[in-house]
Amino acid sequence: MDKWKNGFSFLLAFLMVAVLAACGNAGEQASGEQADAKSEESNKELKIGQISWAENIAVTNMWKVILEDKGYNVELNNLNMGSTMRALETGDLDASLEIWLPVQDANYLKKYKDSVNFSDATWYDNAKVGLVVPTYLEEVNSIKDLNEHKEKFDSEIVGFEPGAGTMEVTQQLIKDYNLDLELLSSSESAMIAEIGKAIENEEAIVAPLWSPHWVFSKYDLKFLEDPQNTYGGVEKIHHATKQGFDEEYPKVSEWFKNWKMNDQQIGQLIEYVQGAEEPIDGAKKWVEENQDLIDEWVK
Repeated sequence: MDKWKNGFSFLLAFLMVAVLAACGNAGEQASGEQADAKSEESNKELKIGQISWAENIAVTNMWKVILEDKGYNVELNNLNMGSTMRALETGDLDASLEIWLPVQDANYLKKYKDSVNFSDATWYDNAKVGLVVPTYLEEVNSIKDLNEHKEKFDSEIVGFEPGAGTMEVTQQLIKDYNLDLELLSSSESAMIAEIGKAIENEEAIVAPLWSPHWVFSKYDLKFLEDPQNTYGGVEKIHHATKQGFDEEYPKVSEWFKNWKMNDQQIGQLIEYVQGAEEPIDGAKKWVEENQDLIDEWVK
């Protein structure tokens, strides 16, 4: 009887060891699979185009913070608009976060609609583009007034990067209104500096600008009336991706489509990014303060 009990005890102990070993192996396998999945996601790399515009720097850095929190490696490539579209076409870029439609970037949509994915979804629905002047120029309220006062402006419209959709539309506007003014190319930062210098000296200046933009909170500027509607009415901001992006990055694709911002949200983000020593630091601060909103995008 004692021998039978001893044998049964040995058999029970053996079975328990076997079960525990199996559970351990299963646990290790599950942990390994989870680690592999996490490692695979963490190794995902995204290349996003960045254009040197205030709102573009703000949103690209915001998405870099969001995506890296989710395990992606994000590289921001500084390009102008034309180079951005060509890089999306060749697949050298994964995404561009700022496409203005239906007017400003219509030429790019027409040229690349078969080789680049332009989103139907929009992330900002109240954008505006036009020529602006300081509010103290009370006699200049319409684009039609510019020729009459062209000497005040040295017959110049101070612009920004060549190749930007708004610069191309402004060239068309000069033709539409038969303006005796020349559009000068520079950069956004140089254009804003010229606006600041002119306002400091209470001089005349005219420049193409857009909203949302932090400059409207710093200077008193007004949009000139555009009777021919060359700049269009309300613009919406879309994003664009390379061909096959939806299949390669299904989660990110869905998150981009869920993304929506209002005037206050984008304004505060731009303010944080502009005010930080490094843009990414301002973006991190904004993301921390707006996690509930971000959770709606990346659910």
